[in-house]
Amino acid sequence: MLKRAIATILSVATTNAACAYSFTNYPSATVPPPVKIEVVEGKWECPNCTKNEKIVLEELQKRTNIKDKNALAAIMGNIKQESGFKANICEGGARVPYHQCYSGGYGLIQWTTENRYRGLGSFCKKYECDPSTIKGQVRYMINENQFQKILPEFENPGFSIDQYMVPSYYWLGWGIKGARERYAKRYARKLVWSLDLPKET
Repeated sequence: MLKRAIATILSVATTNAACAYSFTNYPSATVPPPVKIEVVEGKWECPNCTKNEKIVLEELQKRTNIKDKNALAAIMGNIKQESGFKANICEGGARVPYHQCYSGGYGLIQWTTENRYRGLGSFCKKYECDPSTIKGQVRYMINENQFQKILPEFENPGFSIDQYMVPSYYWLGWGIKGARERYAKRYARKLVWSLDLPKET
């Protein structure tokens, strides 16, 4: 008799518990729509630089994976030493179009050897750019084989300007270091990080 009473109590308790927590008594859940996450990109800018310096800095970041400020500064310091960021400059200082520089180096990085000088002209003929302009020359500079060989060294972040001068040497083959490292350190102080924030509508 006692066993039957206990069994009845347990049966009632179980049934009530099942009813109390039945999922059919709850309203269906509403799943909110996914939230779109805006990816904010950033880049190095040089507010106090010249127009030509800004073009080179912009193109280096657009066309390569160079993210390190010191690497960018080292490249710019070397260009400053080579040409002062003057595209139509022939070695010695004459400001002439590409086809009128008959000896020495020409352009941004003073392309000197016949193969490299002619390479600039051939590249711009193929890709419809002007070999006497900053935009045509920076495109060639980035795509030139000599730069592409050492590009991974510049894309490897975390080094000092002095260390980035090593791949700079193999890229340009300068005999005298000159003021290029000093220029590079100046650029490093001038570069500022800027976020490309979405524009408000």
